[in-house]
Amino acid sequence: MMQDYKIIWANCLRIIKENLGPDNEQVYKTWFEPIVPIQLEDNVLTIRVPSQFFYEWLEEHFLDLLKKTIRLQLGPNGMLKYSILMDTSIDETPITTSLPSSGKQATYNRPKDVPMVLNGDDHTIANPFVIPGLQKLKINSQLNGNYTLENFVEGSCNQLARSAGYAVAENPGRTAFNPLLLHGGVGLGKTHLAHAIGIKTKELHPESIVLYVTSEQFLQQYVNAVRNKNTNDFVHFYELIDILILDDIQFWASKGPHTQETFFHIFNYLHQQNKQIIITSDKAPSELGSLEPRLLSRLKWGLSADLGVPDVETRKAILKQKLSNDGIEMPEDVIEYIAYNINTNVRELEGALISLIAQSSLNHKKITIDLAKQMIDKFVKSTTREITIDYIQKVVCDYFKLPVDSIQSPTRKREIVQARQLTMYFAKKMTKSSLAIIGMQCGNKDHATVLHACKTVANLNETDKQFHFWVDELEKKIKG
Repeated sequence: MMQDYKIIWANCLRIIKENLGPDNEQVYKTWFEPIVPIQLEDNVLTIRVPSQFFYEWLEEHFLDLLKKTIRLQLGPNGMLKYSILMDTSIDETPITTSLPSSGKQATYNRPKDVPMVLNGDDHTIANPFVIPGLQKLKINSQLNGNYTLENFVEGSCNQLARSAGYAVAENPGRTAFNPLLLHGGVGLGKTHLAHAIGIKTKELHPESIVLYVTSEQFLQQYVNAVRNKNTNDFVHFYELIDILILDDIQFWASKGPHTQETFFHIFNYLHQQNKQIIITSDKAPSELGSLEPRLLSRLKWGLSADLGVPDVETRKAILKQKLSNDGIEMPEDVIEYIAYNINTNVRELEGALISLIAQSSLNHKKITIDLAKQMIDKFVKSTTREITIDYIQKVVCDYFKLPVDSIQSPTRKREIVQARQLTMYFAKKMTKSSLAIIGMQCGNKDHATVLHACKTVANLNETDKQFHFWVDELEKKIKG
């Protein structure tokens, strides 16, 4: 039985991933990869989720999918039990949700109060740092007014992080996600979102003291405080903050332990006072092992939200918003070309757009696909286009001058059937999608229909000169 629950949950994940499809890979990574199976007993599968917010999101957005999956694996009487764990040092109290019935019980585990400890003493330290008039000072929040939640484009790659950020802004320090750790690769919007949360908090709670600081700034301030022998003032200053935003904590990984120890005590004090802590990192908590262990454990108390690489639709939305903000018009096909070709991060995407606009303005050239291609070839020496089923559908339909949604229609018109078969053929050849997923996205066809379409296209490609020309042309266009 020890191995059974792991196998069953692995089967569940396979079904869930297939149902979500390749276009929702980031959704799968965000909401299902962090789940850990614990046990299977009396037809009840227990899974561990990282937080209360995580549990509520699953129940709100994926309940039907979970129901179907559990039924397939455990039968009609199968049940799912959630175990919410905020910290490895506390006991778990499971939340039981009966599937497929709607009844549920919920118990949320908050971490135990952790006393501030200095020099290894096991007792709570009262705040001894009192500086006359300090609390009356107006503290510069250091927030960038250009980074707001309104201009932070939401997509499946950042939905959890943005939703949690808005909840934090509405009720700072009083939600299940304190601290809120935003992590992801370079240029994916962590700093933008951190500033945006701070700005929204100040709008909703103008009396709150909000401070944004980079980990490098914090380190330099601490070094100066030690040099000037006023570390007490330094610590007390940070204890006055209501919403502390610390950017790029991974910067401390190669530094000495004293800065981390000081922040550890500040963290404890703020957390005990229900003050909000927001931290960003370019690595997930599991990859920050070089930080001090007890500080790392604090980072795992709240919610860790991943900001992934934006999908094509999100990239297009980012470009359109940037153009709208700058009052610039650009042809739709050029926007799509940039979105499909720059698929690394938001920073490079916006950089490519700025370069194209500059090329057009300085050289008095009209913005066209050809100009975009010339610019992108220079901007990114080696660009790998993200080939998806949606993209293949668009290329095929554009080539035959058909509306994209015609492939989804049940019509048996010859030109549409051919376009659908070509889409299936190239999707099987150029993507990692299963036959079931390809069929679902090409008019809800089954895997047998997809196989038949692929064989038909392969045969016609060998026997029909016109069809061979189409296949050759389309392959070049899809590969770019």
